[in-house]
Amino acid sequence: MMNSVYTVNKGINKSIEFRGLRAQYIWYFAGGVMALLILFSLMYIIGINTYVSMIVILASGTYLVIKVYQLSDKYGEHGMMKAAARLRVPKSVKCRSRKVFMLIERS
Repeated sequence: MMNSVYTVNKGINKSIEFRGLRAQYIWYFAGGVMALLILFSLMYIIGINTYVSMIVILASGTYLVIKVYQLSDKYGEHGMMKAAARLRVPKSVKCRSRKVFMLIERS
């Protein structure tokens, strides 16, 4: 029987990375670029001067790139989701009545 040689893909179960952006930040960046494209087209259709539109879009694009890279560096792959989840956890649970516990069926 012939021996088969298979190459091992060592990138399995790793998150995608593009030029330093990891995981969901690639989608945030792409969404921001699409929003800037739509904004530029709306400004062009309205009739705003092209140079003014370019300045606004370039400034906004620069801010977008800086902010997305900052978020990626600060929170990492899953950190922003963890930070958002941490804000939703209540500080304390208050129960002013025993009625909730009386309705629990004992098994």
